[in-house]
Amino acid sequence: MLLPVIMAGGSGSRLWPLSRQLFPKQFLTLHGNLSMLQATAARLESLEHQPPLIICNHEHRFSVAEQLRLSNSKHSGILLEPIGKNTAPAIALAAFHSLKKGYDPLMLVLAADHVIKDEKAFCNTVIEAIASADAGKLVTFGIVPTSAETGYGYIKRGHANGDNSVYKVDQFVEKPDLFTAERYLVSGEFYWNSGMFLIKASRYLEELKKFSSDIYNACERAISHINEDADFIRVDADAFSQCPENSIDYAVMEKTQDAVVVPMDCQWSDVGSWAALWEISDKDESGNACKGDVISVNCANSYFHSQEKLIAAIGLDDVVVVDTKDATLVAKKTDVQLVKKIVEQLKSEGRSQWKHHREVYRPWGKYDSVDNGERFQVKRITVKPGAKLSVQMHHHRAEHWVVVSGTAKVTIDGNDQYLTENESVYIPITAVHALENPGKVPLELIEVQSGSYLGEDDIVRFEDKYGRC
Repeated sequence: MLLPVIMAGGSGSRLWPLSRQLFPKQFLTLHGNLSMLQATAARLESLEHQPPLIICNHEHRFSVAEQLRLSNSKHSGILLEPIGKNTAPAIALAAFHSLKKGYDPLMLVLAADHVIKDEKAFCNTVIEAIASADAGKLVTFGIVPTSAETGYGYIKRGHANGDNSVYKVDQFVEKPDLFTAERYLVSGEFYWNSGMFLIKASRYLEELKKFSSDIYNACERAISHINEDADFIRVDADAFSQCPENSIDYAVMEKTQDAVVVPMDCQWSDVGSWAALWEISDKDESGNACKGDVISVNCANSYFHSQEKLIAAIGLDDVVVVDTKDATLVAKKTDVQLVKKIVEQLKSEGRSQWKHHREVYRPWGKYDSVDNGERFQVKRITVKPGAKLSVQMHHHRAEHWVVVSGTAKVTIDGNDQYLTENESVYIPITAVHALENPGKVPLELIEVQSGSYLGEDDIVRFEDKYGRC
């Protein structure tokens, strides 16, 4: 039984300003028409498998659930990590959860933020590796390198493991310098470390217990007390917080005697930078990759991405320009790795742009912070059909709601009223209120907040269908 385990974590720094901490790159549509998470689930369609188990951070749970809903992707649940502890504990939770459900699957461990252009080659390679995983081997997939990359870890293959397409792992190698990477490329013995694995759940736990018993024990305790609500599987947060942080490579794969590598040639990229995204993007005759409203004159080998506004570029070569509603990045393509320093500075200064976009997604829909001042804030709010915001009140702000389209059911201090297009309502400070979309089309409204404090933490929730407090 094949169980895809899709790890949908990420901090959202390498592709800033499109990616943010609360909306990292696995939720972005960067290649094709699907988000990276949706594409990861979709490329499994030709494999015989159980619906995938998704692992993500607690903060990302609603984004994951909504993206899977929009793409009609079936899944076996969304396993929530109370805090990120790297890949070894995450995979352990998946393995324990599967065994607790009464079956011992072959876990196909995948990252949700990779691009794979040749999906047929990907699936064929997975199928080739099943026999080895069934026999108790811990399979990792090594990407056949096409260039001397210094941004990837490498795997050196050893002797063939009974099959010419399966090799014993001789060595895991850290990211090399350019000279070493060029030597690896010529040798033909090294592969890029993809971070994808095929491992039987029980075998992974056996090796984890042998080599990293502290992780094993913490995850066993965390999974022994789970709470399942809707799509979400919640583990014991206190127990999981005691778990050491480590990757599967360091915790298990570098220590076990049963690690094998299967070469994979599938036009893979982890899209680890804007330069990497430029590499895999379609380009014009001058080598420019353009997404959104872009006009370029006398530009070459550049990447332009606009979410809303027109980007007009003249005489630029080898640059990256990315424009969002609240931030614009302009960088040399060779220096895009330094974007992390921008994110660190934004974080240290307490600015919002490192954490979330101006447009913020919620389980009930989304809001866009259109304008703000010292004592006011204007938002455009979209509520999905049938969705309802929490029953809440505010100590420091009043609100005016103006319906632009759709129908709103508004409850203020226990009294219900219905508003349609061009109608409005006033919610005083401390009034207990709720907003609901009873219709079959999205509800659009403008919210004007006014008061002495307008922060999102000035919300006292009395009732919430999404389990927020």
